[in-house]
Amino acid sequence: MPSSVRRYRSDVQVETDHTHADVQLLAQNDYTPSFQPLVKGVPARRTRQRRSADTEEVLTRKPVQASGGQSPTHWLVYVGIGVLIMTLGWIVLSMVTNWWQVTQDDWHYGRPRTAQYDVVVGHNDSEANPSHFVALNLRRRIEIIECPAGDCSKAKIYVGPVLIGQGQDLAPVTLSFKDVNGDGKVDMIVSVQDSRLVFINENGAFRPQRTGENIQLN
Repeated sequence: MPSSVRRYRSDVQVETDHTHADVQLLAQNDYTPSFQPLVKGVPARRTRQRRSADTEEVLTRKPVQASGGQSPTHWLVYVGIGVLIMTLGWIVLSMVTNWWQVTQDDWHYGRPRTAQYDVVVGHNDSEANPSHFVALNLRRRIEIIECPAGDCSKAKIYVGPVLIGQGQDLAPVTLSFKDVNGDGKVDMIVSVQDSRLVFINENGAFRPQRTGENIQLN
């Protein structure tokens, strides 16, 4: 057959959704557009926008954390821990000190707290037969028992005040003897912790100090 060219007319219209201005804008923004032709009535498919290298780096970058994965501790936390340790140490030290003091008093004075003395006070006694004194803390009540010249059949009892406060039933009572009013007779001084009571030696016995009576303890 002889060669010839035939042209066929198609009623299908091909169109794109990109204008010339859109193509230039996509080229400037580093896009790779797709110019897939569309059949009339069917939208063309666009390629996905390509992200730049800088955008990918920002999106994939992980937050920077401190070494060890934890935030640094504030210095006030260490100060608070130090204060807490010092407070607990002081409490423990106080408890140990009190326990040791009570233990020593138990060794020296027993329970109830008792102290004994042999002293010449001029109550028919002598160096060979001194008077015997027993100082007691009997359920918070201070009592001093005197056996003149060691004879307890003639015992005299001197009653002191009642101690008030926690643990006062374990407070030791001690005695000392000194002429505090200058009359030449040995007087009796009763000591309980930081308190001192004076009994004046008069008429073969001891009496409590009167209000306004001049004495010299030092």
